[in-house]
Amino acid sequence: MPTLDVLGHPTWFAVHGDGDETVLLLHGGLSNSDALLDSIGAPLAERRRVAAFDRRGHGRTADTPEAFHYESMVDETIAFIEHIGAPVHIVGWSDGGIVGLLLALRRPELVGRLVAIGANFHWNMSTGVAGVTPSATEPAADSDHDPSDDSMMVQIAAAYAERSPDGADHWAAVAAKGFHLFGIEPELTVDDLARVSVPVLVMAGDDDLIPLGHTTAFYAALPEAQLAIVPGSSHGLPMEHPHEVARLIDRFLSSDVPPVTMMPNLRS
Repeated sequence: MPTLDVLGHPTWFAVHGDGDETVLLLHGGLSNSDALLDSIGAPLAERRRVAAFDRRGHGRTADTPEAFHYESMVDETIAFIEHIGAPVHIVGWSDGGIVGLLLALRRPELVGRLVAIGANFHWNMSTGVAGVTPSATEPAADSDHDPSDDSMMVQIAAAYAERSPDGADHWAAVAAKGFHLFGIEPELTVDDLARVSVPVLVMAGDDDLIPLGHTTAFYAALPEAQLAIVPGSSHGLPMEHPHEVARLIDRFLSSDVPPVTMMPNLRS
């Protein structure tokens, strides 16, 4: 199993394909790199080098006692990029999109372009724009809902058990840290988004966990952004429609920024 020392922690990684550009895939929360490598990884690797790594406590990378925080995940990502060579294009799904966004704010010189799929910029829907739906965060204190009972969470737990060096019994601890994170971070504002200096493709399913209003607010606040809402898809968009997602990513990475259109309105 290939591992790399990332900030003193053995970290699973993979690099596929070849090319002058590198696309770094950042997996979702409680997920692992295989979700993206096995879906959009192959078509993207036809023209570019594709890299991925499992963040601490995810996939084939062991956990540590520390809590999950997005800024710590950015630290890991910076260390990995410095190993494989910068700049890279970031394709982040869900939590990976949040990490990519924070990375673009902190170290824009490391990022060529950013694709954020099914990502939110604030955890709380009471911030003035719609946030993530309640099912995507911690259950309310007066709710009997247990997210571990959801069929998707059962699949995610099974994938964790298959890969984690910590064993299946550690899943409960990792899930608890993950759902705690979802309920307190990120806390970016539209003013923060206005400082993003790299081109961004904001992508989501038309039935995503992230409400459409939040996704469009995300897109509208970015200085140089494009928006893709894929019909007939959910938060699992990259796995549901891998070739369509890869095609949209390839078009974004290959085309002019800003795009040249026939009847510009917002970009006029």
